[in-house]
Amino acid sequence: MTFSNDKPIYLQMADRLCDEILAGTYKDDDRIPSVREYAVLLEVNTNTAVKAYDELARANIIYNKRGLGYFVTSGAREAILCQRKGEFMCERLPELFRQMQLLGIGIEDIVYAYTALQRPKE
Repeated sequence: MTFSNDKPIYLQMADRLCDEILAGTYKDDDRIPSVREYAVLLEVNTNTAVKAYDELARANIIYNKRGLGYFVTSGAREAILCQRKGEFMCERLPELFRQMQLLGIGIEDIVYAYTALQRPKE
């Protein structure tokens, strides 16, 4: 995984695990990789992975079964979706709309571009 400089690595790791939950890689009550396995996979220090898992546990996205590892909390996917939709609507959309206005891009242009991107490539 390539990390950016705009956000702490442990938060980027937590985001990646949330992405995997959203994508269906891990479902409710599925076991996720151990802290060490995830650290090795992403080539980071184990302490960084511990921080990511602690963050997700505090957010009630994952839970620990002592001696068995970490598991996805029931309803985690819906919680992640709700949180991310809220962030998108409050944080990203206002800037997107500002840029659209500055560039003279109308909603019909966005619909056209979105539709074009959704067509299967031949």
